[in-house]
Parts: sequence; structure tokens; C-alpha cells
Amino acid sequence: MNKYLKYTGLAFQMGATIGVLTYLGVYLDKRYALQQPWFTIALALLAIIGSTVKLIIDLNKNEDPD
Repeated sequence: MNKYLKYTGLAFQMGATIGVLTYLGVYLDKRYALQQPWFTIALALLAIIGSTVKLIIDLNKNEDPD
């Protein structure tokens, strides 16, 4: 059961990371009055890639050798 709680926490962490960095990108795009949402795109992609890499590392680190 504890294993499932850990993976649920990872899902919330991924969602929070993606949400915060995307919000920051929207803020920066508005702050600098850009015509294209470059900060939003860049930070959202960075968050998705970073969260996916962290997920893969955590899953590989915690594999059971059964």
C-alpha cells in the first residue's frame, strides 16, 4: 500500500511542477508583452520533460528484483 501512496505523490508533484512553470510562463509573456507565448511554451516543455525524467529515475531506482 505504501508504494501506491508514493506514486500518487509523484503524480501530484508532476502536476504542480507543470502548473507552476506554465503559470510563470504566462506571467512572463504578459510582463514582456510578447506577441507569441514563447515563455509559456518553453517553461511548459521544460516542466514536462523534467517531470518525466524524474519519474523515470524514481521508477528505475525503486524496482523490486523479484
